[in-house]
Amino acid sequence: MAVPKRKTSKQRRNKRRASSYRLNKVTLVECSNCHETKMPHRVCPSCGYYDGKEVVAVD
Repeated sequence: MAVPKRKTSKQRRNKRRASSYRLNKVTLVECSNCHETKMPHRVCPSCGYYDGKEVVAVD
């Protein structure tokens, strides 16, 4: 049976575990109507357009 020759240090152990807690980067795209940043496949919060059509009336 394989047995570790040396104790794994706390730093090495924590570096290995840190990858599972990493947050993913948020993807942002430019609105084709007002050129503000928005999340993809969603109505633009600043102008209310989606896919070139006005979906929500924004004041």
